[in-house]
Parts: sequence; structure tokens; C-alpha cells
Amino acid sequence: MRLALVIDDYLPYSTRVGAKMFHEFALELLNDGHHVTVITPGIEQRESLVVDDIEGVSVWRFSSAPIKDVGKVVRAINETLLSFRAWSAVRSRVKKDTFDGVVYYSPSIFFGGLVMKLKRRCNCNSYLVLRDLFPQWVIDSGLVRSGSLVEKYFRYFENLSYRQADAIGLMSQNNLDVFETCTESLFSAHVLRNWASLTPHVARPKRITTREKLNLKDKVIFFYGGNIGHAQDMTNLMRLAKGMQPYPNAHFLFVGQGDEVGLIHELADKWELTNFSYLPSVTQDEFKEILSDVDVGLFSLSEKHTAHNFPGKLLGYMVQSLPILGSVNPGNDLEELVNNSSAGRIHVNGKDDDLLGSAIELYNDKPVRDGLGKAAFELLEREFSVARAVQTVCHYLRVK
Repeated sequence: MRLALVIDDYLPYSTRVGAKMFHEFALELLNDGHHVTVITPGIEQRESLVVDDIEGVSVWRFSSAPIKDVGKVVRAINETLLSFRAWSAVRSRVKKDTFDGVVYYSPSIFFGGLVMKLKRRCNCNSYLVLRDLFPQWVIDSGLVRSGSLVEKYFRYFENLSYRQADAIGLMSQNNLDVFETCTESLFSAHVLRNWASLTPHVARPKRITTREKLNLKDKVIFFYGGNIGHAQDMTNLMRLAKGMQPYPNAHFLFVGQGDEVGLIHELADKWELTNFSYLPSVTQDEFKEILSDVDVGLFSLSEKHTAHNFPGKLLGYMVQSLPILGSVNPGNDLEELVNNSSAGRIHVNGKDDDLLGSAIELYNDKPVRDGLGKAAFELLEREFSVARAVQTVCHYLRVK
């Protein structure tokens, strides 16, 4: 098939997990004999459209204003214009036989207009990879008031996006249950787990390791990599770092960007943490190098969430056989999945003593870390392979 993949962030300029996942998805499609075109913003790009190639994937970048790491109002305006700007840039290249299917990724919720036009011109099916129930999580977090004009504005575009999909894939059964309750089962939806390549990263020889750069040679490194924002409740992980202060060889390394970077620095200063380091976002290759140097993969989800996300960062931990340690919102089936698979230790957010107890266990016992890490990779093989994701999506794109 000739497939269009639509996402608001892509390699090589992005450091986000979604971009990495979508590129792995595109490469697997190529490996299966499909032709792949990614349509994505080119931030502050002068030309209306720039076409390039990344490992055999054709990439169409349309000119866009910034949509990441800017103020909320500016971001909302610029994201609202994504479909308009994209279609203006690509419409002359899209003929009735250009694409046999469209796969689009959310977030962002603002690609519904573009997908609608692509489907109409090419008379093809589309598949929505739905990873984030926005705006629900910002309402849960209190950032947007329920019933407000802002909510209604976002809900309009959310619904427009859903209506373009012939099938929608959500990352867990509990997320699917929430989605179907909220949408009254109006859409064809099912579980499509996050995915990753099953090939662990092999560190470059004769390189300067993360431990050497940060003088962490003999430390047990608890690593968090990814978005540092409200949805993650970073205070939760900072409390954990504070609780681990008495353990001299424990160190917490956070790498990423987001709205709460300032907050974690404030807390580190307030609590005088000597076991904490922060690095801004790095390239995907650098990120993989860091993963090969650390001992435990951390994550956190706000207890206020009503949706049940599976953070994509966990896949990076699993492919490197790292044990998983983290917190979830109540009812999130990620807790049962990881704990029952002995792939890590997950607790409900707010149970600080339980989380600290698991961190101490992992700190003290390397055989436990190694055993959980091995089970994490086995769970990845069983449930989260990119080949399985491609097979599922292509099935729905072919259904007429």
C-alpha cells in the first residue's frame, strides 16, 4: 500500500517518544513492502513544503509556526492551523491514487481537517493512533474548566479528529473503556498497544559514558527521560529522590523538557538534593546511549487522570532490559500488567512509602534489578512489538 503517516513531530529534529515510535512504525511498513510518506510540520520553515528522505521514508514537511515549548495560547493557535497549513502545502501533490490509506497520530487533535481532505481525494481508509485523551487530561488536572468555552473549542476539534477515523487504536483496555464511555461507543475502537523495535542499543566503543560525564561512576542511577509536565506529576518523583537521600550511591537523573522543568529545579534547591541531576533534551541517539548507562527506568502519571495512559518512555526502558519503577493513577491497568509480569514495581500515585520501599529494594539488590529488567524485555517481545502494531493497523486500512 501507499500510506500517508501524519504526526505533529518527527525525526531527526524531535527528541520525543512519539516521533521515535512513528519512525519505527514507518520503517517496519517499508520492511513489509509498503510505500510510506510522512506529513509533518517544518517549524519556522521558509518554504511551504520541503521533501526529504530518512532511511527510505519520504518526509513532507509543511511550514508551521512553533507548537512545542511555547505559551499555551500561542500553541493552541498554531496547532489549530496545522491542517490548513498542511493541506495548502501538499494539495498539489495529492492525486486520487497517491495514497491507499492514512495513519494519523494524536496528540495533536488538530489533524482532522487534513485527514478528511486526504480521504476524500484518495477515497481511502484512515486509522487514528490515539495516545492521549486530550482535552480530558487537562480538565482532570484543573488546567481547563469543565464546561468552559475553551473546553468546547477543544472538544470540537477532538470530535472532528475522531470522525475521520475508520478505526481508532487506544493503548490499553482501561483507556478503551474510558474512551467508549465518553464517546458513547460511537466510533470503531480497539486496543493498539504502544510499540518499539526489539533491538537493544549497543553503546559506541571508546565513548565518554554518562557516568563519566556526571561523575556517577559507582552510583545506582534512577533515570527519567521524556516530557516533564503537569500530566507526569514530577513532584511525585522529586519526593522519591528526597526520600532516597540517605542512600549515598543512589542518584536521580532527569532528561527532558516541559512545563515543570522550573518546578523540579525549585524543589531540588528547596530540599537541598545532592542526589539529583537534570539535563535538557538530547537527540534520540544520545538518549539511547544514556539508557545503556543507567540502572532503573522511572515514570509517573498524575493521580488526577481519569484516562489510563501507557507512557511511551517505558518502551525505551524495556528494550534496554531496565526494571521499571513508577506511579500510576488509580485503576490504570499498567500497574497489573507490569507487576504481574515481574517487569518492575508500579504503585498508585500517592502511596509514597510503597514507592520508596521499591526504590530501596532496587537500590540494594542488583540481582533483583537484573531479573526485573530481563522480564521487562520479555514483556516487550510479547505485547509491544512494532510488527504486531503494523499488522493490526494495516488490517483495518484494508477493510472496506
